[in-house]
Amino acid sequence: LVNLVESGGGSVQAGGSLTLSCETSGYTLGTIVMGWFRQAPGKEREGIATIDSGGRTSYADSVKGRFTISKDPALLQMNSLKPEDTAIYYCAASWSRRARDGVVAGHAPRTEDFDYWGQGTQVTVSS
Repeated sequence: LVNLVESGGGSVQAGGSLTLSCETSGYTLGTIVMGWFRQAPGKEREGIATIDSGGRTSYADSVKGRFTISKDPALLQMNSLKPEDTAIYYCAASWSRRARDGVVAGHAPRTEDFDYWGQGTQVTVSS
């Protein structure tokens, strides 16, 4: 059973930083692709960062240059936070070819390409 648990969310002022962690268990790495997503109230879930087993990364334009994804451990470093970054943040895992191709193509991750999800952690950025 694949299990993902996010932590590190909280409240921060605009311009501040947070680091989210994704504790993973129940699987072997293989060709895994990790992704980070977020969902703000009243909005659809948005893919923001993804990394493949070789360390290749891809980001949404909204976070490029401010957020950094890493694996082993699975982290999302968030700098220069803005009020519009306020959302519930989710980590996700996939072994699908579509998810791997997305990283190679430089796309932000897509929810339909990921099979395993954490429960989410709240990030609130105040102005």
